[in-house]
This record gives sequence, C-alpha cells and structure tokens, in this order.
Amino acid sequence: MHLHVAVVMPDHVHLILTPAVDYDRRRVYPLSEILWAIKSASSHRINKLLGCSGAVWQAEYFDTAIRRSESLDQKMEYVRQNPVRAGLVTSAERYEWLWESPRPGAAAGPQISGK
Repeated sequence: MHLHVAVVMPDHVHLILTPAVDYDRRRVYPLSEILWAIKSASSHRINKLLGCSGAVWQAEYFDTAIRRSESLDQKMEYVRQNPVRAGLVTSAERYEWLWESPRPGAAAGPQISGK
C-alpha cells in the first residue's frame, strides 16, 4: 500500500492509503487484508510493550473510496485537522501522532510532525 497520511487519535485512527497491486495474482490487495495486517502487527506490538494480551482493535472499520485528486487533498486535510478539531493541539503540525507521505515538490522522505 501507499500510505498518504495517518493520524493516531486517543480512541481511533485515520488512514488514507492506496492499495498496492499484487501482480502475481493480478488483483489489487483488498482493504480487509491490508487492515488485518495493520491491526495484527500493531496489536502484537502494543500488547508486548504493555505486557498485556487480548484485543486492541474493534473488528469493524469504516471506509470511503476517494476517486479524484481534489477529493484526496480535501480528505487528507480533514484527517490532518482531526487533532485540532478535537482540541488536542492548536495546529496539525504540532500533533506528535501525525504522519504524512511527502507531497509532490516536497522534500524527500516521510514527513513526521513534531511537538
């Protein structure tokens, strides 16, 4: 997958991604498989760090297909502003748990916001 933006909130996560193509099987990776992999890996890591076991994530997820680049930009900005709307920070750039893929014309490498 190509991850465009991710925001980890206290009680949920926002991701905007483009599924990768599995050329051997001639298909796009299903969102359900991508999210299962993310939830599985992160659950194991969280439980290990906390010395716990058990479910971390709810089974369901909510998805929306984005079909145009203007809509993608709008959705990415919506996700970026979620911590601001929640009153956690005064600007998205100040939110520690925001990750963005570089946009065209930006510096190379992932953009990780600072406090």
